[in-house]
Amino acid sequence: MKQNKRIAITGGMASGKSTVASIINGKGYKVFSCDEIYAELLESGRFEEKLKKAFGKDIYAGGSLDRKKLGEIIYADEEKRKTLDGITHPEIMKELFAKTDGCALSFCEVPLLFEGGFESCFDGVIVVLRDKDKRLSAISKKYGIDKKAAEKRINSQFNYEFADFAKYYVIHNNADIVNLEIQICKILDIMTGGE
Repeated sequence: MKQNKRIAITGGMASGKSTVASIINGKGYKVFSCDEIYAELLESGRFEEKLKKAFGKDIYAGGSLDRKKLGEIIYADEEKRKTLDGITHPEIMKELFAKTDGCALSFCEVPLLFEGGFESCFDGVIVVLRDKDKRLSAISKKYGIDKKAAEKRINSQFNYEFADFAKYYVIHNNADIVNLEIQICKILDIMTGGE
């Protein structure tokens, strides 16, 4: 197996990427999360001035970033979302590759893989797909928003419903956790040659 092999785990919002990553981690593989790196970078204050300049000082009301307020801004304006991605994506990927350097095999949860054009940076990609209705319900519940607002968030991302994933590993997350684990185990066996 190639040294320093990186596999991306991606999928639309509320598709089950984190669940897949958690199961893979439970099998003993190293798993890294771009969302966790993003949270660390925001806490470090490295982006504070850039974000205030781009989105206004009131997103830091109370001394810390109001992520809900920032979310409302970027999901209401495509250009604002692109601005945020331009500020954060390069730093997130730089940190991700530093963390995975030296790992024989690592899995990286990368929510905006296709939006950022990062798929070629990885040795393989696992795409997690889930029915849109289930995703809408999960987003509405998680963020306390209605279905219309949830749909707006889904529509702001890469369209997973009609894309061609023939060259990637695909997991369908529409059944139970047992079915999900069976699919993951099959992919891990293929990737590792049944090691």
